[in-house]
Amino acid sequence: MEYPFSDVESKWQAFWNRNHTFRSITGSAKPKYYVLDMFPYPSGAGLHVGHPLGYIASDIVARYKRLKGFEVLHPMGYDSFGLPAEQYAIQTGQHPAITTEHNIARYRQQLDRLGFSFDWEREVRTSDPAYYRWTQWIFLQLYRSWYNDATQKAEDISTLVHHLQTHGTHGLQAVQSESMQLSASEWNGMSDAEQQRVLLNYRLAFLNEAVVNWCPALGTVLANEEVKDGLSERGGHTVERKKMLQWSMRITAYADRLLEGLDRIEWSESIKEAQRNWIGRSRGSTFRFALLNSAGAPDGRFVEVFTTRPDTVFGVRFITLAPEHEWALELATPDRRDEVERYVQYATNRSERERQADVKKVTGVFTGSFVRHPFSGEPVPIWLGEYVLAGYGTGAVMGVPGHDSRDHAFARTFGLPIVEVISGGNVEEEAWEAKAGTLVNSDFLNGLSVEEAIVAAIAAIEAEGLGKGTTQYRLRDATFSRQRYWGEPIPVYFKDGVPMPMPPDHLPLQLPSVDKYLPTESGEPPLARAEGWAYRPANDHHAFPMEFSTMPGWAGSSWYFLRYMDPHNTNAFAGPDALAYWNQVDLYIGGNEHATGHLLYSRFWTKFLFDRGFLTFDEPFKKLINQGMIQGTSAFVYRVQGSHTFVSKGHKENFITTALHVDVNLVQNNVLDIEGFKAWREEFRNSEFLLEEDKYICGSEVEKMSKSKWNVVNPDDVVAQYGADCLRLYEMFLGPLELSKPWNTNGITGVSGFIRKVWRLFHNQGAWAVNDEAPVRAEWKILHKTIKKIEEDMERFSFNTSVSTFMICVNELTDLGCRKRAILEPLALILAPYAPHLAEELWLQLGHEGGIATASFPAWNEEYLTEDSFVYPVSVNGKTRFKAELSLSLSAAEVEAAVLAHPDMPRFLEGKQVKKVVVVPGKIANVVAV
Repeated sequence: MEYPFSDVESKWQAFWNRNHTFRSITGSAKPKYYVLDMFPYPSGAGLHVGHPLGYIASDIVARYKRLKGFEVLHPMGYDSFGLPAEQYAIQTGQHPAITTEHNIARYRQQLDRLGFSFDWEREVRTSDPAYYRWTQWIFLQLYRSWYNDATQKAEDISTLVHHLQTHGTHGLQAVQSESMQLSASEWNGMSDAEQQRVLLNYRLAFLNEAVVNWCPALGTVLANEEVKDGLSERGGHTVERKKMLQWSMRITAYADRLLEGLDRIEWSESIKEAQRNWIGRSRGSTFRFALLNSAGAPDGRFVEVFTTRPDTVFGVRFITLAPEHEWALELATPDRRDEVERYVQYATNRSERERQADVKKVTGVFTGSFVRHPFSGEPVPIWLGEYVLAGYGTGAVMGVPGHDSRDHAFARTFGLPIVEVISGGNVEEEAWEAKAGTLVNSDFLNGLSVEEAIVAAIAAIEAEGLGKGTTQYRLRDATFSRQRYWGEPIPVYFKDGVPMPMPPDHLPLQLPSVDKYLPTESGEPPLARAEGWAYRPANDHHAFPMEFSTMPGWAGSSWYFLRYMDPHNTNAFAGPDALAYWNQVDLYIGGNEHATGHLLYSRFWTKFLFDRGFLTFDEPFKKLINQGMIQGTSAFVYRVQGSHTFVSKGHKENFITTALHVDVNLVQNNVLDIEGFKAWREEFRNSEFLLEEDKYICGSEVEKMSKSKWNVVNPDDVVAQYGADCLRLYEMFLGPLELSKPWNTNGITGVSGFIRKVWRLFHNQGAWAVNDEAPVRAEWKILHKTIKKIEEDMERFSFNTSVSTFMICVNELTDLGCRKRAILEPLALILAPYAPHLAEELWLQLGHEGGIATASFPAWNEEYLTEDSFVYPVSVNGKTRFKAELSLSLSAAEVEAAVLAHPDMPRFLEGKQVKKVVVVPGKIANVVAV
């Protein structure tokens, strides 16, 4: 009887569920191990075979760590707020909660069929009020906090209020939106509303006017990472850049600590570098250029720039402002006004991410105005250019085309002069950006090295009162408002136009009912449609309007890993005992697309909660592995143009054809199911086919797996045909976890054959065949080298090599006809993390109760890995003639005697006399005969 995978897998999935096999115990005496997947957004399409790749890897680790004696936390949940469910609600009127619940049920069914060892008792959903109560609570903590630069941490807002009461802003070192100067008496003389407005300048969660990505079609603000080429990533709708009153998070306060923390975590260098670039710390100086009026005289105002290269100041040939700069339109002279307005409208509707990435596209416009060079006194033209970002530095840069590649491209495009101020390159051809060379054409800096010139330039700038040395960041504060319905309500009401926090004991603030999930006719967010959406404080008869915006998708995902530690706690987001025991996530697996979104925000929130004393660690994830993508293998049929005839791949060169994607489920080993194809779509019902050897051979190409390419493979179909264990092993076998690789159903048959081969080691023609005979040394050696290799692979997270090792082991044991319990029982144990259903069934048949998940991983024994013999290649007169396996304990003289006594020796001596024998123990034996 062949291995009945379907019966076995359903049996053990029911067993695990019934016995709570994977329940994790907080405070166990065992050492802990927390392994986590980035939780999914439950879409209506369900899982395809690419989605479980990371889940399989994390499950293997979780099962392995349990066998190694760890208390393992391996939870799963759902990032269940999001635009797709809301868009469906807008189209159909169905509440997003209903759609989300349906999608979650589908995901859960698929995940269960794959045999994952999740502790489902700890499931979280970001859209569950019991969960987002604590997302709202964390928001309130951020609202009630400020960042003290003196202590380098977030503190309760009360400490800031105390400082203002006693000292005003004198001596205050705080991260703030704009610089303020207040005396204690001025502060104390303010009304409560006035004081609250001042505090918004310092709060870590604050309300301000910001330039955002507004998508009218979706009715919401989008994050930079949700916009591509001026269109929304979801739906491809036009996105505008506009100023709006928005809630923001002061993540910039943590810029230096976010950079420093990267040195303490085990993440890939590519992810670390992505975050370093996103934060974009630059050391340099600010520099003020006097603005000139129409008569060419200073008008008392200055354009301030930030530069990391003050040494190049004499190379400045223009000033470029960001199109969003507050003076962009004001500086346009009458003859330039129309062109400047058109350019500002164009540039501000492109996201900053697009403008940063599109380095080859050079656009700009001259304003008609000038500034005066602070040292040479020459007039310098002011331009607008989209390569300058309003949020980085001052929103203005000094154009030094000789020594900055973007300035060089700008100058070449618009015919602006280029001058060399640092020797070493050919600036007419390209910018010389190296921080090396000697200063030329630079007045008092001439003859200095770059390093010396930077110091001298900053000193001169500061001496003239034109600026100062400083540090700037590319990182901007994170927009936190979304003008949509399906998200966490922000627990704030407005009193006298000032935002006020709801009391924590009034949480959760749940989503109200609305008649439509669209913005109102006046453009307000959907929550404005809710009747009675107001807050009534205790002992107050007034009803105050609530915030209409909801939180962004990253709010709930920034801390979900903490809730898993204590998901049913009603008094805190997680209790101190649970936080102390589970601590950081030991292994986190997910996609690298979250490098500058979720991963950065999670680190920010963790550091904040650490500052406020809620956590004892300030980095959420010790080790991060980014799994690659499983790509689809698309199938193509070739239709002769102007006909209903399809020609097989081998004939297509003889015709003018159009390649069409075909559902991969209609193709097996590149052969098309013709009848299934005809029935697939009405337009193909009467098609004709030109075959090769009575078969229609399809073309193929590796592409992203998507419904539009008809190359999506449903894991349910694979499980039904081959089993969950086969799918798990095959996805690991495809290649290193971190790399992308194509899915090819044709290759899964080999893994299916391996599973059947394992089954046949334990069974002979359907009957149990394991015996209690003592293994021979060769069998022990196969087992123990396999155990050692699997352990080494697990520590390196090299899952594909483990599957190869299992295949080699099973082949070798099969060749030896090994059916011995002492060998096969440990084999079942080490196979269990990879093929858990098969291993469980074999473990039961071996006579064990309680399941293999609670057993112990076997240890390998060095004794069986030490070679005790060597196969000598024996040469006669320099030519290898035969081989002789001899004990490694033999001396050279004993090896010589054994070689000469070998029964094959006379044949190769051919009657000659042995002159000498050269033996290198454990290597060679060479006989010289004459």
